[in-house]
Amino acid sequence: MEFTLTEKTIHYYDTKPNYVTLKILEAGQQNQSVYQGYLEIDFNTTDNILVCQTGKFSELSVQKARLLGGTISTWLKKHGINNICLPNEDEDIFSITNHFYPFFEGFFIGGYSFDKYKQTDRKNWSIAVHLPKKYADKNEGLINIQKYALAMDIARTLGNEPANVINPVSLAETCRQLGDQYGFTVKIMDEIELTNIGAGGVLSVGQGSVNKSRLIVLEHNGLQDNENPIVLVGKAITFDTGGYSLKSVEGIQGMKYDKLGGITVIGLMLAAALLNLPQRIVGIIAAAENMVSDFAYRPDDIIKTLSGKTVEIITTDAEGRLVLADGLTYAQNNYSPKYLIDFATLTGGIVTALGNVRAGLFSNNDDLAQKLFTAGENSAEKLWRMPLDDEYFDFIKGDFADLKNSGGRKGHPIMGGIFLKQFIQNNTPWAHIDIAGTSKNDKADGLNPIGANGFGIRLMLEFIKNL
Repeated sequence: MEFTLTEKTIHYYDTKPNYVTLKILEAGQQNQSVYQGYLEIDFNTTDNILVCQTGKFSELSVQKARLLGGTISTWLKKHGINNICLPNEDEDIFSITNHFYPFFEGFFIGGYSFDKYKQTDRKNWSIAVHLPKKYADKNEGLINIQKYALAMDIARTLGNEPANVINPVSLAETCRQLGDQYGFTVKIMDEIELTNIGAGGVLSVGQGSVNKSRLIVLEHNGLQDNENPIVLVGKAITFDTGGYSLKSVEGIQGMKYDKLGGITVIGLMLAAALLNLPQRIVGIIAAAENMVSDFAYRPDDIIKTLSGKTVEIITTDAEGRLVLADGLTYAQNNYSPKYLIDFATLTGGIVTALGNVRAGLFSNNDDLAQKLFTAGENSAEKLWRMPLDDEYFDFIKGDFADLKNSGGRKGHPIMGGIFLKQFIQNNTPWAHIDIAGTSKNDKADGLNPIGANGFGIRLMLEFIKNL
C-alpha cells in the first residue's frame, strides 16, 4: 500500500527569511474573522503576516495549545501555504505559557486529511517551519514529535481506508510492508495456522468472508529485550455487517471503523520503532471480516476458543470479544506480559455512557488502571474506569457452553469487559480500553478531520514514558 504523507520540516534562522510570518496574539488585541470557534485568523497579504488571535495566554491549557497548533496547520494546508516563520520576539506565547512542545505536537499532528481518492491539488502539500535559532535546543523534542505524528498519519490513513481496500489479508500484508520499512518484526498466522492451534474465536467470526481471518504479531525489541514485554492486543474487524444478527441501514454505515482497535496497535508499534523506545513491546492484531454467507457462523452456534473455553453465540454482532479472546490467549501463551492491554471499538453502550470525551477503562489491576488513567489525563486521550464486579459474570454464564457472548442490554459495555476478563490467566495485569466513542471524529477539530483519529497512540506513549 502506498501512503501519501505530508512532509513537515523544521529550520532555524539567524536572519529572518521572507516567508509568511505567524503572529499569535491574545484575545482583544485585534479583530479578526472567527475560525473553528475559539481561534480567529486574519491573513494580511500586504505585510505577509498571518495573525492568529486566541484566548488569554494565561488561560491557555496544554490541550488548547495542541488544538491551536493543529488548527493553524490545517488552515495553512487549506490555503496552500508551504512556509511559515515565527518571529524572534523576547516575549511571545511560548515564553508566557511554556506550551512550546504541545503547540508543535498539535501543529505536526494537524494538517492531516484523507483525500487520496479525491481529485485535489492539496495531496502533495508540504510545510516548512522556520524558527529563531534560540529554539534550536528543542530540536530533539520536535523531531520526536514529528516521528509519532508520522505514525499517527499512517494509522489514520489505514483507519479511514474502506473495506474493499483493507481486509484481514491486505491488512496483514500492509503490516509486513510497514515492518520492513520501519524496523519491527512481523509474523502473520493465516487460517490454516489458526485452525491448527485451535483459534476458534477469530476463525468463526471470519468464516463467512472470502477474506479469511489473520492473527498478526508485531514485535519491537528495544534495548530491554530480555524483559517481559508490554503486550497490546487490538480488535480489527475490517468490516462488520453484524453477521446474521444483521445491523440496520443506519447501523452498518461506518463499520469500516470497526478495525480501529487494531489500527491503534499498529500506530503504537510504528511509533515505538520510529522513536526507538527502549521497552520491549508486542502488538497482536486479531483481524476478521464479519460477513453474511452460507459459511458464516450463526446464533446458537457453540465455538471453542484458543483458550479451550466454549462460547454459545447469542448474537453474531458481538463478535469483537471473540477475536480478542483469542488474541489475549495467544499473548499469554506465547509471552509473559508485564502488562496486557487491549484496544477495541467494542460496544455502543460505552458511547451511551461516556460519549466521545472518554474511552472506557476496565482492569483487574488498580496500579495499571491508575497509570493508564493518569496517562490519559496528560495526553488528553482520556479514560474513565468502569466496574468489573464478579457478579456481572452471571449475565454471560452459558446455558450450553462455558460462556455466552452477550449478556443483554443491561450494563452493556460491562458485559464486554467481564467476558474478556474470563480469558486472563494468573492475574496478569490487564486492561481493556473500549474506544468505540473516541476513535473517530464525527466532526473536525483542531487535530483531526472527520474520520479515524488515532486515539490511543499518544495515550500509550505517555503511559510507556512514565514506566
